[in-house]
Amino acid sequence: MRMMRTGSLRRRPPRGRSRRSRSPRVGSALAIGLLAAALVAGCAPEPAPSGTSDPDPTPSQAATSTPTPTPTPTRNAADELGAAVCVGQLFMVGTEVDALTPEAVAAVRDRGVGGLFLHGRSTAGVAATAALVEQVRTLVPAASPRLWVATDQEGGEVQVLRGPGFDDIPFAIRQADLGPEALRSAAATWGGQLAAAGIDVDLAPVADIVTSADVRFDNAPIGALGRQYGYDEATVAADAGAFAAGMRDAGVIPTFKHFPGLGRVQANTDYSADVVDTTVGPDSPDVDVYRTLTASGPALVMVGTAHYANIDPDNPAAFSPAVLDLLRERVGFDGVVITDDLSAAAAAEVLSPGDRAVSAIAAGADIVLASADPTVLPAMHDAVAGRVQSDAAFAQRVLGSCERVLEAKEAGVRG
Repeated sequence: MRMMRTGSLRRRPPRGRSRRSRSPRVGSALAIGLLAAALVAGCAPEPAPSGTSDPDPTPSQAATSTPTPTPTPTRNAADELGAAVCVGQLFMVGTEVDALTPEAVAAVRDRGVGGLFLHGRSTAGVAATAALVEQVRTLVPAASPRLWVATDQEGGEVQVLRGPGFDDIPFAIRQADLGPEALRSAAATWGGQLAAAGIDVDLAPVADIVTSADVRFDNAPIGALGRQYGYDEATVAADAGAFAAGMRDAGVIPTFKHFPGLGRVQANTDYSADVVDTTVGPDSPDVDVYRTLTASGPALVMVGTAHYANIDPDNPAAFSPAVLDLLRERVGFDGVVITDDLSAAAAAEVLSPGDRAVSAIAAGADIVLASADPTVLPAMHDAVAGRVQSDAAFAQRVLGSCERVLEAKEAGVRG
């Protein structure tokens, strides 16, 4: 994400749980089932009239056929979701950190957008930020899912919130000097400050593996800004994992970024449209570190917008089914995937705003981040809503992502 405008981006025993996307909670599954039925109405065959049966049943059919009772659904707010609400849940819109912009207000109030990102830089402190968050929560339509409020609170150059009640957080490379145990404790303090300000999601920590200390300044988006925790998989897994664990301890959901890795490139995707990684491949430590990190507890994963020559040279990562499949299948991540900013990043502007949103969701992303330039949100939202109406397969993709987002909002950091 744009560094000076928005910023960007513990092991625990194996969870022993099934993949959420395949074993959803009953309430969420019922809601998505009803939505899917609404979207594909008219495609199913007409049921047989009451009282009819097979005109010539065999003896075995007559003996074994037993009507299956239809369960009576338990109605709740999720059951009332419609397709338009599901589309809104797949976006996170940006607003200035010290004041709600008209675009953000309209997105939340009129389009039911499910996420708000506080961008910029503020020294107003915890109380002022909490008041802003409370103000925007009053705009959420009745019976809508919880609004996720997020920001970039990495530390160093990328710390959106400062002022009374917020600590100055060190650069990630300096956080690593604390060691995992002390870092987790410190991150729990920083996370508690975010929670007091009403923040649900921190778009941090960075999980990128920079090539080496000797060439760190050649890596513009990460190493040159001290955003890296280290230069090898084990160090990054331990320290980024400790930061994430501390956030979860405070009730804030962390976000690992920028899959499949921005530590080996030179240019910054915020400002360059042609950022190509020629090192990272499916078997790289840059990919495998996400296995350890995402197994440690609830989190989001942010996918970047660079090209990866050894994975999918033709598409930016956020628009690449190959990249998203790698995250789902090799890493095994079944949680919410959010894109890096698609509203103003140069690497994303190869497509129109509407096509960016449709392409990212079609590739497998769950939330499209439109943080730096929220004026493009209406075009993105309309394009996704229109595609839902015309493409049944895409509609199912939207419903699956909506289910995943709703589950994550319900679960919070409980796992």
